Amino acid sequence: MSVEFVGIDPNTDRDRCPTEWADAEAQEVLLQGWKPDADTHAQCEATSPAHGSVPDTEAIIRIPARMIPMIREACDAVERAQLR
Repeated sequence: MSVEFVGIDPNTDRDRCPTEWADAEAQEVLLQGWKPDADTHAQCEATSPAHGSVPDTEAIIRIPARMIPMIREACDAVERAQLR
């Protein structure tokens, strides 16, 4: 796996904060974020009834909007790898 660090939320304590990576080889974006509270989690599941509940192998995470440029950067890195 060739994971490339993209960025970390600049407004957090740098210990437990949203972080992003790009894995160009696997063509995936990796995100670390905050877990939502139970109410938000339930709302997410309720807005997608065809999807059902979130399986144990997956998670809903929160990423602050200020990290959108980093998300784009991670997506760009994965897309560039597809063009090689």
